[in-house]
Amino acid sequence: MTQNTVNLLDVIALTVDLPKHSLRRGQVGTVVEILADGAAFEVEFSDRNGRTYESIGLRPEQFMVLHFEPVSPDSIPQIVTV
Repeated sequence: MTQNTVNLLDVIALTVDLPKHSLRRGQVGTVVEILADGAAFEVEFSDRNGRTYESIGLRPEQFMVLHFEPVSPDSIPQIVTV
C-alpha cells in the first residue's frame, strides 16, 4: 500500500481476516475518512441495501485499493465534473 495513494471514497478489499469485527479477507468497503495524515483510514462496510454494518479504522497494510479501469503508471488522476 505504501506505493499507492489512498483517497477518500476509494473502494477497498481487506487483505486480512478481522474476526473480532466479523470481517474476512476479501470483504469490500469504502474509505470514508483519512486519519493520522494517511497512517490510518476509516472504512465502512455496507450490505447490498447500503446499510453500514461495520465502520472501522484500518492501517494501509490491512487492505488494497480496487481499481475499475486500466491504470497507466504515468497517468495523472483527473476529476470529471458534469
